[in-house]
Amino acid sequence: MKQRWKRQALICVAVVASLWGARSEAETPKPLRIGLIGPFSGPSSDFGIPMMNGAKLAVDEINAAGGYLGRPIELVIKDDTANPDVGLQLSQELVREGVVATVGFCNTGVAMKSLDVYQQARSPLIVPCATGSPITAKFPAPDSYIFRTSARDAIQAPFVVNDIVSRGWTKVAILADKTAYGEGGMNDVTKALAAKQLTPVYVGRFDTGVKDLQAELKAAQAAGANVVFSYTVGPENAVIAKGRQALKWNVPQVGAWPLSFPFFIDGAKDAAEGALMAQTFIAEPSNERRIAFLTAYNRKYGTKKIAVPMAAAQAYDSVYLLAYGILSIRNGDLSGPSVKMALENIPRVYYGVTATHERPFSKDDKDAITSNMLVMGLIKNGVVTFAYPEDRTRNLFVQRKQ
Repeated sequence: MKQRWKRQALICVAVVASLWGARSEAETPKPLRIGLIGPFSGPSSDFGIPMMNGAKLAVDEINAAGGYLGRPIELVIKDDTANPDVGLQLSQELVREGVVATVGFCNTGVAMKSLDVYQQARSPLIVPCATGSPITAKFPAPDSYIFRTSARDAIQAPFVVNDIVSRGWTKVAILADKTAYGEGGMNDVTKALAAKQLTPVYVGRFDTGVKDLQAELKAAQAAGANVVFSYTVGPENAVIAKGRQALKWNVPQVGAWPLSFPFFIDGAKDAAEGALMAQTFIAEPSNERRIAFLTAYNRKYGTKKIAVPMAAAQAYDSVYLLAYGILSIRNGDLSGPSVKMALENIPRVYYGVTATHERPFSKDDKDAITSNMLVMGLIKNGVVTFAYPEDRTRNLFVQRKQ
């Protein structure tokens, strides 16, 4: 297949390089260093590794097309192990090492502890996975160096709430962990319900690592819940599913994108069937761009299945958006403020995997994803597919920001 969209994604590299002239063969181009930070080992590595792989794939493609004005892009990779203190230390290292920008963070709590490092250093950060709403709200948008290409919970929660209410599931039990991610998600779901004049019939909080949530599930059942909205990023989602199954409580489980993770699908097995979640990308060959991405990823990493496709696709798109931004800098100024301004004013449309990005960021808006880009995913036969046939049809056309 002729990967026309990929050539479009790289054409600006050749155009700008021609404007600056070819480097002497005798020169050794100095790599352009970009930070990459995430949980590449430990409890969140199931989506940290796909994030890293998606970023590496994009870098390989960009370097094959000439890199940045003949300079290869080099990833400076740091493993935060999903630990906020480790993430803070490694973020400080990245800033000291002088990276042009950083792509990173899967865990909201880890990201939140490190945001000040990037903001104070005026070093741009693009978040491809973490979805906690406060991440891009901590600093005033015009001054913020924090960008994001994942769907924040403030749009995921209303999207899922709209869906379940349309199905008649209005007696909602919320089960959320006590992390920053769970706290923020619980608040977003509660706000989304309030917008429809609804309140949760039960709210249960729990620590990560818990193995038994029978007491919370029984309380939700006694409260008359007809749907369970879970907000946790780890295996606790599977604990909830298996707990419902053990109680023979046949109500649906819905949530944000972690319900598409192996921790849930593989951990809960048949108890995961029928679960619904918000998605920006479902790994089905619905158009040429996605076919090309899936084929390249599977070939590079020798796999037929991406553990968390959204993490890989969003990181891939993040690296390309950063490349598009810096390639628009004509005076060679790659300082933090210059890169920030470039990201806020990306001149070319990037035909990405998760979305068609036309002005994804601006001075007043650092979130690239809007609710029209979301679809409902459904666990069916152990894989994530489209919950609605019309979403599969709509997905043939990659959405643009609204």
